[in-house]
Amino acid sequence: MGVTRLTRHMFLWSMAIIYMFAFASLYVQIPGLYGNEGVLPVRLVEPRVNGSRPVLEQIHAHPSLLWLGPRLGLDLDAQQAMELLCLAGALLALGAALLEPLRDSLVFFCLWALYLSLCQVGQDFLRFQWDSLLLEAGFLTVLVAPLNLLRCATFRHHDAVTFWLARWLLFRLTFGSGVAKLASHCPSWWGLTAVNHMFEAQGIPLPWSWFIQQLPDWYLKLGTVGLLVTEIAVPPLYFAPIRSLRLAAFYIQVCLMFLGNYGFLPLLSLALTFSLLDDDHISYWLGHGKKKRTKTWPQTIMSLLVVLAVFAVIIYGTKVLFTLEIDWDARTITSKTAFTQQQFGNLLKLVTGPTIWVGVLSLTWEVVIALFYKILSDWSWCFPHPQVPYSSMEQVYSSKILPEVRQAYSLVERYRLVSAYSLDSRMTGVAGRSEVILEGSMDKNTWTEIEFMYKPGNVGVAPPVVAPHQPRLDWQMSQAAQGLAKQSSWFTGLVHCLLQGNKDVVRLIQTDSAQYPFSQAPPVYLRASLYRYWSGPNEWWRRDYAEEFYPAVQLGDPALEAMLNQHGLKEKFPIQPSPDSPLAQVLRQVRGHVQTLPGHLVLWSLLATVATIWLLKTLLSGVLGGRKAKPTPAEPKAKKAKDQSAEKSASASSLKAGRENSEESRRDADKSPKKRK
Repeated sequence: MGVTRLTRHMFLWSMAIIYMFAFASLYVQIPGLYGNEGVLPVRLVEPRVNGSRPVLEQIHAHPSLLWLGPRLGLDLDAQQAMELLCLAGALLALGAALLEPLRDSLVFFCLWALYLSLCQVGQDFLRFQWDSLLLEAGFLTVLVAPLNLLRCATFRHHDAVTFWLARWLLFRLTFGSGVAKLASHCPSWWGLTAVNHMFEAQGIPLPWSWFIQQLPDWYLKLGTVGLLVTEIAVPPLYFAPIRSLRLAAFYIQVCLMFLGNYGFLPLLSLALTFSLLDDDHISYWLGHGKKKRTKTWPQTIMSLLVVLAVFAVIIYGTKVLFTLEIDWDARTITSKTAFTQQQFGNLLKLVTGPTIWVGVLSLTWEVVIALFYKILSDWSWCFPHPQVPYSSMEQVYSSKILPEVRQAYSLVERYRLVSAYSLDSRMTGVAGRSEVILEGSMDKNTWTEIEFMYKPGNVGVAPPVVAPHQPRLDWQMSQAAQGLAKQSSWFTGLVHCLLQGNKDVVRLIQTDSAQYPFSQAPPVYLRASLYRYWSGPNEWWRRDYAEEFYPAVQLGDPALEAMLNQHGLKEKFPIQPSPDSPLAQVLRQVRGHVQTLPGHLVLWSLLATVATIWLLKTLLSGVLGGRKAKPTPAEPKAKKAKDQSAEKSASASSLKAGRENSEESRRDADKSPKKRK
């Protein structure tokens, strides 16, 4: 086996866990988001079956498995079809997490196809960057995973070339996000004040965000510098030929992954960082010790000097570029950006090409090592396509991409195999965190605030920890606060559903009906206001009213009806009754057991189940393994044959001696006096 066998196993196991979380998190939200009377009913956008068109042509036109239901004879509506895909994906991912034979290329291809099918009809709620990242990483997992289920020894294990693609994706994610922060010309990043607002302004803040906001300003500015350096200067070390540099980059990257409630994104980033490790380091984690030292002392000292020199250059460059100075009297560290946006743009034009060539050289090295595997045709087409979204951060170089590469990228773009990433490129919340507050009323005089389970609302309630659950409505509410409600079709759908008293939509806001103020009767009027939130000195939050976000409306309001028609949410055909097939009944029963539980509890329960099963398997294997007798060492065949012949001759001699002794005893008995008488 290669030197990345354990790391590949960890990567595949992590991807199975992430898929399980992604499918389960989406499943608990389907009725409210995509149900027949949900915020964005999937029945309005589901693909239609055209029996006259070939199957492959329909897949290429609309890559989704939802339209295969009627062809397979499944009597399900659109919502139930989505639930079936989610349940199938969650169960398949759970099986892959628990059983190593299921971590197979075919299984991961099914998981990727299921999630792609859901994203094709997911509309605004499935267009986050981590959804695109999961699809791209999921497709790479198909290439990394072995083909055990086909019993094909030739493709049983893949080499390090396919696993290198995960490292390239990690580089594009990290380096692209870091460059986008400065390329966006955001004043917060250039003024080194982004971290002052980042924890407060993210979609769903963490409980410790309040404590971070209380840190001194100079410390938060230093944190902004550290974040930029980590995302721009450290990623090239992913391809360093020296192992110590890659390990250092791994631990630095891990420290940045849990800075927010970004659903399964931190776990997905962690899975990609396994591509920086090798089996020796994983064995050291597991307590199996290290292999024998293969380097001489001069080589070890030389490697250490190179590592120290690299980080010395990074630290010195950071000091110069951000003018870091220690104020001994105030016991602070001052920082300021020492380069202009024009200088950064010119530098970006220079480094975009070389960074791609660094990846090419690293890939070439992996190819040379893996020539004996002879699978060059399996992976060579996968590398050029990510150059297009990666180089899009610098338009001049992007225009120089080979036309063949751009054409190949356009062919796979609809399958979301590759994407561009720019996390937190523009910092919001500089003048306070914008938050939309919904209010309902029965008489248009007394208004009652509607609190969500996860997003900020009540100033005295601490932000919850919800990861790896992804509450998509809460995230979209935070995104809507940055724009206009009239531009968000889903917001109009949400208002309409709440006025109707749709229970599935209400469960997205509060699973506990006692926490929803209109659980007995839906509000007659509904409005939304925009507030500015800040971390409070004595409470978790303080807020001020900013402006009206959505006017007060009621059912039948001409303005509401016009917006429903504008966004295509007005019902053109009557809703058909749900089918009553056996499969539909099973889906309704499963839904009945889950619908009253908050999403984060469902995911934590799944995680506890996986951990419990793994613990039981470990204990049972230890007990059963301890009872087995140690096998005797194998003996040479010649010695074994000699011993067998000796045993045979010895047994024959003993039998002969036994017969002679019995005959003598019989003769002695005949000669005895008693016998003669």
